[in-house]
Parts: sequence; C-alpha cells; structure tokens
Amino acid sequence: MTHQTPSRGRRRAPTRMERAAGRAAALHKPRVILALLLLLALTCVLLLDGYLRAEVGGDQRVRTGAGSSDVPDTVLDGGPILTFRGGRATAVSVPAKTIALTFDDGPDPTWTPKVLDILREYGVPGTFFLVGSMVSRHPGIVRTMVDQGNEVGIHTFTHVDLSYQSDARIKREMEQTQLALAGAAGITTTLFRAPYSSETDAIDDYSWPVYKKLGADGYTSVFVDTDSDDWKRPGVSKIVKWATPKAGEGAAVLFHDAGGERSQTIAALSRYIEKMRAKGYTFTTISGVLGQRNAAATGAAGAVRDGGTGTAGGASEASAVSGSQAAHRIATGTTLYEGRALIAAVAVAEWTVPALSAGLIVVGVAVLGRFAMMLVLARRHHRQRNRRRFGWGPPVTRPVSVIVPAYNEKECIAATLGSLARSTHPIEIIVVDDGSTDGTAEIAESLGLPNLRVVRQENAGKPAALNNGVRHARHDIVVMMDGDTVFEPDTVRQLVQPFADPEVGAVAGNAKVGNRDTVIGAWQHIEYVMGFNLDRRMYDLLRCMPTIPGAIGAFRREAVLEAGGMSHDTLAEDTDITIALHRAGRRVVYQEHARAWTEAPGSLGQLWSQRYRWSYGTMQALWKHRKSLTDRGPSGRFGRVGMPLVVLFQIVTPLFAPLIDVFTVYSMLFVDFRAALLAWLAVLGVQLLCAAYAFRLDREKYRYLLMMPLQQLAYRQLMYLVLIHSCVTALTGGRLRWQKLKRTGEAGTAAGVG
Repeated sequence: MTHQTPSRGRRRAPTRMERAAGRAAALHKPRVILALLLLLALTCVLLLDGYLRAEVGGDQRVRTGAGSSDVPDTVLDGGPILTFRGGRATAVSVPAKTIALTFDDGPDPTWTPKVLDILREYGVPGTFFLVGSMVSRHPGIVRTMVDQGNEVGIHTFTHVDLSYQSDARIKREMEQTQLALAGAAGITTTLFRAPYSSETDAIDDYSWPVYKKLGADGYTSVFVDTDSDDWKRPGVSKIVKWATPKAGEGAAVLFHDAGGERSQTIAALSRYIEKMRAKGYTFTTISGVLGQRNAAATGAAGAVRDGGTGTAGGASEASAVSGSQAAHRIATGTTLYEGRALIAAVAVAEWTVPALSAGLIVVGVAVLGRFAMMLVLARRHHRQRNRRRFGWGPPVTRPVSVIVPAYNEKECIAATLGSLARSTHPIEIIVVDDGSTDGTAEIAESLGLPNLRVVRQENAGKPAALNNGVRHARHDIVVMMDGDTVFEPDTVRQLVQPFADPEVGAVAGNAKVGNRDTVIGAWQHIEYVMGFNLDRRMYDLLRCMPTIPGAIGAFRREAVLEAGGMSHDTLAEDTDITIALHRAGRRVVYQEHARAWTEAPGSLGQLWSQRYRWSYGTMQALWKHRKSLTDRGPSGRFGRVGMPLVVLFQIVTPLFAPLIDVFTVYSMLFVDFRAALLAWLAVLGVQLLCAAYAFRLDREKYRYLLMMPLQQLAYRQLMYLVLIHSCVTALTGGRLRWQKLKRTGEAGTAAGVG
C-alpha cells in the first residue's frame, strides 16, 4: 500500500535547512583549514618549547684536546677580552686591583635574583652572559638586571659548542639571543662568551675561526682569568679562594648564576666582595675594563668608549647606554618588534605546554578510570542480563511497527526489507521515502511484501521522515532503523522484549559493521564493538544512556509523541530524543542480543562527513538539554550523571586523546625514545585489553584487533580534526541537512545475513 503525504505549502523546517545548508557549505572549507591550523599551531608550540629546553636541536657535544697551531701566540698568552678592531685580534687584560665579575648560564628564576640582590646591596656591577632561551623564558629578570646597571652578553641561545656548528647555526644562535634581549630589555649587546670556554690559552683551531667571524661581525669575545669552579659545589671557602687572583693582579672572574643548585655561590659572593674590597680592589664591568684601557691609551682620563667594534646587534655606536654598559645598544625597528614577538610566543608556549601536560594527566587518569569502570560495569551487565532466570517480564509478542526512513537507498533497500520479511516477530513495515530520486520507493513496492506500506513525502530530512512514520504507525511500539541496515531474523523479537517492563521507554540495539574487511571498516568495527559492548553497558547500568543508534532502536510510540517527536533542532536527532526520554522519566536500556548490520562509510571523506555530523549534533543536543543540570528528578539525574560523562568521554577526552600521540612522538624524537615508546605501548595494551574483552562479550573474531595500533595512529587523529571542525561549527552557528553517504549494499552480504 502506498500513501502520498500531501504538500502543506510553506513548511518551516525544509526552508530553514535549505537556507542553513548554504551557509554550512560556504563555511566548510575555512573550518577544516582552521582545524588544521590549530593542530599546526600546537605542533609549533611544542617545537618552540622543546627548542627552548634544548630538547629540539640540542647538541651536547663539547670539544676537548684539539690543537691550537693556527691561533696567534699573542691571543693565547693575552688577556681575557678579545677584540678585533680593524680586523686585528687584540687581547686586553684587566687592570691591576680591578675585578670584572662575570656570571654564566642565566637567567635563573631562583638564583639570579639573589645574585642581583647581593650586587645591589654592595653597589657592585656585574657582567652576565645570558643564554637566549632562558632570557626569553624569564624576561623580567633581564629587565631588572639591566635597569640595575649590570651589563649583559651573549652565551648563545641553546648553550651549544659553536665549534661544532655550521655558519648558519652560529648566526641563528646569535641573532635569536639578540632578539630575546631586545624583547626582554629593549637592548642588544656586543659582548659574547662561548659556552664551555675558559682562559684564552684554551682556544683551539676549531673555535678560532668562530671567534674571528664573530669579531668581524662586531662582537667582543670574553674569557676568564680566574674561575671559581662554583659549579662543582666544593664549598664556600674554596669558591672564594679559587676566585681570588694573584696578589694585586686584575682579573675577569667567573661565577655561575644558573645551571644547577647555586646556594654555595650565593653564600660565597658576599664574602668574596668583602674580601676583595678589603684588599683594595674595585669592581667594574667588561665595558668598564675596556673604557679604562681606552682612556689609558688616549690619555683622556674621563673618556669611556666601547672597546668592541662594528655594530653587532643591529644598533649604532651613538646609542650606547652608559660607560659601564657601553656594550649595550638600544633596540629599535624590526629588531625590537621581532624580539617582543619572540617573548610573547615563548610566554604562550610556557603557559600552553604545562597546561596541556596537566590536562593530559587529568585526561589520562580519566581515560584509565573510564576503562576500569567500563570493564567492571560491562562484566556486571553481561552477567546480569545473561542469567538463566533473568527476564524483563512476560514475553512481548504483540505486533510492532518498523519505520524505515529512506533517501536514495536503491543499493540497500531491497536487502533491508528482505531481512525484515524474515523477522520471527509480527511486524508492519513503513518505508518513508524522503523525496528519493533514484527509484527507492518503486523498488520497495516491487517486492510485494504484504505487511509493507510506502509513504512518500517531499525531501524534508530524516527527523521529518521518522515523525511521518510514527504518525502512520498502527502499533504502540515502533522500531526505527536506517535504510541501509539489515536485521537478523530474531532482531525485532529481541529488541522489543524489554518493553515487558513498564518503566522502559526505549531500547538501544547492537549495531554491527557489515563491511569490515577494509581498513576503514575494520577501524569502525573496533569502535562499534567497544562502544556498544562497553560504553552502552556502562550507561545502561548507570541509567543514563546518551544515544539510541539510528540503525537500531525501539520506542514506545506514546513516549515519542509526548516528547514532541524527532526534533529538527539538532543534527543528532537520535541523541536528542534519547535525552528527552530520560528527562521525561523514561528508562532507556541496551539489548545486546538485538543485532543490526549496517554499512559503515567506505572512504575517509564519507567518514569525515558522518562523524562531523554526529559530533556536532551531540554538542547541539547537550546544549539544548543543558537545563537538566539544575533540574530535579529523572531529568536532573541525567543532567548530573549522564551529561558530564558524555561531555568528558565523547567530547573532552576524544579532543585531548590525540594530543597524547603528539606528545608521544615529540618525546620519542627529542626526549627519551625508549620511555615514550614504553608509555605509549602501555596505554595501547590497556586499550587492547578492553577491546579484547568487548570482542569476547560479542563473540567477535580477535583478528581485527591487529588493526588497533594503526587505528590509534591514524584514525584517532582524523577524529580529532573532526571534533575541532565540529567545535568551530558550533561557534559559528552553521547547520547541516541530512547527509547522504554513498552506499554499496555490502552490509548484509559481508555479514552473512543477507
């Protein structure tokens, strides 16, 4: 029998969806691009943070034992300050009774401020050779350092031995540190000290070309006369003793304000300053030493000029700040703004990475907790529902109505209706043809099934088709299925048995993937088995089932009508109606033995479209029913139990779970490959355990679990992008109409039930 639903003139729903579909199509590509950009931005933040911590691009090599035949003797035997005025190497010594306090490896947020406090207390200036990555992470300390009258120099950006590095890497190390100084304190500098350097007699044939190149660029390289060796933590007395120069001699003295535990350095510094002052020593900066040397050379006692040459740091001689800070240059133009941008980017990375790490710990604990809860509750559910004496009540034998919404299902409709014809339970079949253009309705009618009615309507979407079917249903129980789904002969009978319990308002069946022999199909098969056999069992016992799948679900007709039918408000009408039933006080249960075989998307594009619709629709449904959080009774129970679980496990966790893979790859490449791999394998092992148990409950073949590692690497990343896409759509307010996936009719055949 065929029914034609007449046109009702101006109908709001189709017009609204058609109008919204245009908006969604226009916004689709930008949303995908934004999702990819967000993933790229996260990767960049991780790489930047790793670079700052020397995890990315770090080089721990330190050269020792090399010859120095190419280094001039005047340099090897000269003072600790190496200039290249006029292209000629000159080693400058510190004047007698003069100390140039220098500090390496900072700034450190713990120790550098304590060093600065001591220097301020005694009115002593220092020269700090700073690591660029630390400058960018602690810019406030550098500003205080410069404002206090201290001088700063470059100690490279990542503390690498430059003798091993290419010219490009050397240039990058210097320029990035200059940018960090510009962003932190608004200055650049001409002073440089190489990591792992000491006295000038340690210059070798590999490092000498580096110093000459930097000298040609305007840098003054600084070495030491006296090394306190405070990094060895030998005790305060020895630090003071080792830092003391020979009687009356001047010296560039090395301490460390970072790079380890420096409490001994802090304790020794005050004692050292007092000791040297008692011996008649004065303290100055490296620029102060060069100023004294220039003054002596020119005979101008009050003149103080920079002993460096050129314009390293990109500023002019005229922009020198003061005599004791003569190596500083005021940063201007692009150098200043690029420096500020670097500091801002590092601040974002410094906040984002720890926050993500903390979030991932929370998510990891939640995921493991979820797995544990699912295993416990799934086992309990299985035992409870499969006991010999378990029953819902008297057997349900009365006829039910099966509603099949169909839109261009010519490949599948015959198999779908053929499977219903073999049902062991009395049914009427209502095919609602939603404006198909491929002859779906004609194929259904040609089958000549006695209990079949075909209802035609203009294309209005799946919710409208289902509502139309409910209106035409003759029985008090309605079963809803998709037009591409195949039921087993006993499916309907199993599905309706829970209605013997008057509290039950709806039943979710067990959807199975028919086309599981492809890679994408196998991935979804794993997802379906785990989702239905573990998640739904857990939600069933907690009485907060979030979704009755569109492929197989049964409802009391009166319950659907009381809830207002299938709503057009969301793209996930199945989730919407399920939550509505919970809020109305109806119980929703899971029937594992009611199996339906459906055809999963066969391509990544179709999979994206389907999951995008599901994810976005779920968000819409949760937002629509947000008031349940404050309701009382059954509605409040779902709002305070079911909704948080759905948000946590279907939105937040899937959103963060792929980040675990990103962090894992990052850790494998730049931190500790073995530890990261073992951690990832441990998580995979837990997931495999849960999946294997789910497969056991559903009596599925374990061979599909071989695809699970690849699923975790590829499939989850796709789901992450889909979820980002859905979040962007939710923020921009786009809508989608009922999307039609390309079908092949393989569901029933592949499963062996068609």
